Amino acid sequence: MKQNVILILLTGIFLSLGWPTYGSPLLLFIALVPLLDFVQQVRNSSLKNKNRTVFVYSYAAFLIWNIWTTWWIYNSSVFGAAFAILCNSSFYAILITLYHWSLKRFKLQFLASVFLITAWISFEKFHLFWDFSWPWLNLGNAFSEYIYWIQWYEYTGVFGGSLWVLAINFFFLHQYQAFKNHRSYSILIKKSIPGLLGIALPIVSSLIIFMNYEEPKSFTEVVVIQPNIDPYEQKYAQTNEDFKSLLIDLSNEHLTTNTSYLITPETYFTEGSGFDIDTFENSEFNRSLKEFLLPHKQLNLIAGTQFYKIHRAKNAPTPTANKIRENFWADFYNSAIQIAPSQKGNIYHKSKLVVGVENMPYKSFFKPLLGEFMLDLGGTVSSRATQKNRTVFTHSTEGSKIAPIICYESIYGEFVTEYVRNGAQFLSILTNDAWWGNTQGHKQLLSYARLRAIENRRAIARSANTGISAFIDAQGRMSTSLGYEEQGALKGSVGLNSELTFYSKHGDYIARFSKYSFVILLILSLGRVFRKKS
Repeated sequence: MKQNVILILLTGIFLSLGWPTYGSPLLLFIALVPLLDFVQQVRNSSLKNKNRTVFVYSYAAFLIWNIWTTWWIYNSSVFGAAFAILCNSSFYAILITLYHWSLKRFKLQFLASVFLITAWISFEKFHLFWDFSWPWLNLGNAFSEYIYWIQWYEYTGVFGGSLWVLAINFFFLHQYQAFKNHRSYSILIKKSIPGLLGIALPIVSSLIIFMNYEEPKSFTEVVVIQPNIDPYEQKYAQTNEDFKSLLIDLSNEHLTTNTSYLITPETYFTEGSGFDIDTFENSEFNRSLKEFLLPHKQLNLIAGTQFYKIHRAKNAPTPTANKIRENFWADFYNSAIQIAPSQKGNIYHKSKLVVGVENMPYKSFFKPLLGEFMLDLGGTVSSRATQKNRTVFTHSTEGSKIAPIICYESIYGEFVTEYVRNGAQFLSILTNDAWWGNTQGHKQLLSYARLRAIENRRAIARSANTGISAFIDAQGRMSTSLGYEEQGALKGSVGLNSELTFYSKHGDYIARFSKYSFVILLILSLGRVFRKKS
């Protein structure tokens, strides 16, 4: 029993120590070996409740990983932290339990290995789009600090990284089990060479891609601000006029006649409930922003803000509408707006929402049961409204095109490709990372942005309320940045690219193939169960 506990601890610790931004992803290539070996031991044992044993021990391993890497969610939402950690651990434990179940159904252990790999990747894909979406720990994300290893993500996206990790783990599992039978270190080293090559060759190919990459031929000048405002108290004690004055103060010394874009963080202008979306264009505040831009001939402002739309109806007019009082409803939007003196403002509404903070999952079911429970725990029952398509902002005079990505959206690979396919030549990220404090949360979200740059070969201008604003090039390299709790602005020259990568065109094809393969293998295994019963 003690040996089993050690195996579980090793998997949880290796997964944790392999995670960005403090760890080495090399550990991930062997992280699952102890747990998978334990599953094999249970399979060959005389225990009665084998599936339950596998689930409980697996849950313990993944609980270590989830707590270690994402405990900081607590700073934003107690409910969100508890839900993400406890439920996410159970999801991974279910995958391992399915693998144990499949060992009995497939005569070839190889098929059971493929079953788990396809199930794992299918789950990672599923975790990108359901209401409880939390893809933070998808395995391919772990290489975000090792950009020289993964330049081939422009062909595969992060699911190529997940497949890489899972396949190598199974290779070393088989070598470890062979070693236990023969106890020969020389044989173990010799048989491990293909696995080591399986790690090395993708890295070598990545370096070749990196060295042969051609820099873009055209650039645009961008200024991003980092106001460093406390989102819990200071934010709501100031007016939009205060924020406009701060915007001018922070950016003035950086603006030149060549500056094309000035970018603020997420929800920068949010006094009260925000702006009425139907009247904002003709509002005095909008006119004052255009007056500020007027002396700067080609300057466009990309600002984070909050809008609302009022509905007068007896019943909910939209699925996301929040009841204010009888016959009075409102939709709230976390948005980005493009403002230029010579054109009507363009608006994009954030469409990937943070579970429990911006969105109550399966609201029609849970709200009658929980009422204000989520709100009391730091969450919200006032879900934000979203939009179906990705809006790309076109510069008022230059014609360059920018993607207005808002905070959490930057973790979704295929989602970001929609901006690129709609013509975005570079990516902007408007974010507010101050909710999580000075923890790994804001560091990892910045790091994941580097994956989006590589996948799409698009440079990134990132404006954070605090920690960390930065410029990232199309190879994932970060040039300049402002650290956590620093107030200021950055100016950078951002490359423009209109070409689509293989991944930009085809998205998560590895996940789609895994989904179909998993379903086929599941049907085959269930067929064997039914044949035995008959």
